[in-house]
Amino acid sequence: MEGPPPQYTAKTLDDYLEHLSKGVFQAGISWRVVDAKWPSITKAFRGFEVERVARMSDRDIDSLVKDERVIRSRPKIAAVVHNAGELLALERAEGFKRHLKSFPDYESLATDLKKRFKFVGDSGVYHFLWTVKHPVPEWRDWSRAHGKDWEAKVKASGGKRSPAPRSKSSARAKARPSARAAHASIRP
Repeated sequence: MEGPPPQYTAKTLDDYLEHLSKGVFQAGISWRVVDAKWPSITKAFRGFEVERVARMSDRDIDSLVKDERVIRSRPKIAAVVHNAGELLALERAEGFKRHLKSFPDYESLATDLKKRFKFVGDSGVYHFLWTVKHPVPEWRDWSRAHGKDWEAKVKASGGKRSPAPRSKSSARAKARPSARAAHASIRP
């Protein structure tokens, strides 16, 4: 995929869980692997119905770890179940959408989400909020503030790029407007 990840209008709490969970599974794994297995993951997690996922037991988690159709990381699977419970708790307390809007700035919200949800770090929060169309800082500014300044790393290495050859598609991506090219990097 070239450019930023697609954005969606989350209409239900189930939609939020699905988009949050995609980031959980993408942590440390190529997004292409996650995309390829996503239909099976969605089915395994009961369509990301929050109430059903939150009720999944350790036995259910163990069963999914053995299922070759999904990404079989027990910590990630358990994180999705935990995160469903957190989403439900927030929804019952004040409403999840209201919770997202209750913070004065992006960094405060990101800090809260990283504490509440498992397997969600800096990049995962940014990806989740971008995907569900919640306001986020411009990607280049955010990446610099979080020590992910890819442009500075290239300059520091004397302009040397990785030994991998550049494809025509990456050359086209570089020619796109900066916001699109910048967001491409949030997908591993």
